[in-house]
Amino acid sequence: MLTVDCRDVTLIKNELLVYVADQMAAIPTIKHDQFTLSALDDDDVVDAAEAVSAIREYLNSIDQGGNFAVVSINDMIEIRSITGKILEADPSASESQNNLYSCSHCGFVTQYEVELTTHMRIHYL
Repeated sequence: MLTVDCRDVTLIKNELLVYVADQMAAIPTIKHDQFTLSALDDDDVVDAAEAVSAIREYLNSIDQGGNFAVVSINDMIEIRSITGKILEADPSASESQNNLYSCSHCGFVTQYEVELTTHMRIHYL
């Protein structure tokens, strides 16, 4: 399991999470200022180099590659601002518009709390 620290890029954390998880075929789990990537199979290992490459690719696609460094230390990947520019969410923006909800059992991700609640019920059948 890899943990990606997104403190300096909270504005794009959700989009980054989806992009990296899709590129790596990993299960994402969102946390406050970070997300984790787990392998689909318990026997597989999530490759940190592949994750770093996918993160850099995403940052370059939105013209932010030169503003941020992506550093991997053991199972932790940090995205740090080089220029001092931090991509933060506007505090006046509605929190519900920027949230993603994640299933604690399987990593299913949705924008809607009601959909997550319905989804989680299948785990208790």
